[in-house]
Amino acid sequence: MFMGASTKEGMDIATKSRDIIRSLIGEDIKDLNPAEKDIVERIVHSTADPEYGKLVSISPDFVDVSLKSLENHEDILTDINMVKVGITQYDGNVYSYIKDEKVKEYAKDKDITRAAAAIEYAALEGFEGMIVIGNAPTSLFKSIELVQSGDLNAKSIVGVPVGFVKAADSKDALANTTIPHVITCGPKGGTPVAVACVNSLISTLKNEFY
Repeated sequence: MFMGASTKEGMDIATKSRDIIRSLIGEDIKDLNPAEKDIVERIVHSTADPEYGKLVSISPDFVDVSLKSLENHEDILTDINMVKVGITQYDGNVYSYIKDEKVKEYAKDKDITRAAAAIEYAALEGFEGMIVIGNAPTSLFKSIELVQSGDLNAKSIVGVPVGFVKAADSKDALANTTIPHVITCGPKGGTPVAVACVNSLISTLKNEFY
């Protein structure tokens, strides 16, 4: 059941929406396991765009690794505050450092974007858990760099930045790593997609559905 459907009317709408979504993308996700299907269905629900049935790519280890991280109440790091705000049901900590004054100064001193600086700052703070990126390709590139160098302990990455500049490239870069991940191919993505991925995992964990 979609999160937020707390009344009977809301539950009826959620159920009908899910039935419609399955009729539209059923063939695209038929080979996925139930938890993976739920991720894609929630993305389609949050965007009203069935094309995501073909665009979402999930590494084979993403769900298991991510659920273990969430079960252990490890931290979640987001690229922007909008993504952080959308993750409402998690019992652990959710961080976004992009507006932190220290990060602003750090970005200026190193001549990098604040989005990338926020990831470096999280690494310096000893972050451990899941990274969720819905908007900033530079934060995804930096996450990949630091994970591969061993300087950032990210268990998995939701890499779904949106846009026509570097977004697709950053997702392609993530897809070519061994980091457990979910991406959306091409320029599509964004906050609703990133939030849907995480909330799906949280719901799966809480409902013992997986």
